[in-house]
Amino acid sequence: MSPMVILICAVIVAASGLLSPAFALLLGLVLALVTEHPFRTEAHKLTKFLLQAAVVLLGFGMNLGAVARAGRMGFGYTAISIVFALSLGLLLGKLMRVKPRASLLIAAGTAICGGSAIAAIGPVCEAGEDEMAVALGTVFSLNAVALLLFPFVGHLVGLSQAQFGLWSALAIHDTSSVVGATAKYGPQALEIGTTVKLVRSLWIVPLALVVAFWTSRNGRLATASGEHTAKTNAKIAWPWFIALFLAAAAVRSFYPEATGVWTKLSGLGRNAMEVVLLLIGASLSPAMLKRVGWKPMLQGVLLWIVVATLSLVAIHLHWINA
Repeated sequence: MSPMVILICAVIVAASGLLSPAFALLLGLVLALVTEHPFRTEAHKLTKFLLQAAVVLLGFGMNLGAVARAGRMGFGYTAISIVFALSLGLLLGKLMRVKPRASLLIAAGTAICGGSAIAAIGPVCEAGEDEMAVALGTVFSLNAVALLLFPFVGHLVGLSQAQFGLWSALAIHDTSSVVGATAKYGPQALEIGTTVKLVRSLWIVPLALVVAFWTSRNGRLATASGEHTAKTNAKIAWPWFIALFLAAAAVRSFYPEATGVWTKLSGLGRNAMEVVLLLIGASLSPAMLKRVGWKPMLQGVLLWIVVATLSLVAIHLHWINA
């Protein structure tokens, strides 16, 4: 069977929604090791387009009304946790000498909403596919750990359902993993966890705009190969797909009677994201992964441990309340 046929079959499987994001990325990595990529240049362009399209479609799963109902308290908690996680993540990256783009992706993925944040920030800061793959692989691995570990720890320390929902929303990367962990704990945990997580996810928009402004004005985010983009005073390349993401969320919120349509569109976005992960994995090589190195993965693990531990302590000691 030719490499082209193999890749097309893999894309069809990923597009069908049969694979989890982590397995889609893993399948792509396996393909990269066992077969030659038949159209690397075309796949790179397709990946960039699909990545932005997936982010827009995911906006149809965002209910701004639910975000508003979360109130100022939920907004305050997420604002503090995001600023803290971003600051600590970037500091860790600098101390560990992780390349700025990879460090930013890890920090953004941990601070906001995992794969969705990385997908939104990656094109804005012009991250390489190797950096995207390492960042995505790190957060998806930690998501899997959280699904198993969080309910166990919650019961161990005696968290109420409300406390567990808040902890999950503040410390687990992806919304799907928050839903999975809180659903195991109870209905109140699920309700609070998903609502606060929605508030947290909306921070994708201002962060993407800030990164776009910073990248355009400074233009010195190092790539994994150690290169730097030239400093430029060119016009800011605003990430318009983020505006479309917000527009999709607004349409979904103002027309709730079409919930079935919005659910299908957001599901299509998730399937598109799985195709993106497959294509990213398939485009990599051992040399590219070696160039990024193990430091971003360690940065992601350490950052997640600190964020999860401190948020658990704060909730358990009633410094913050659901």
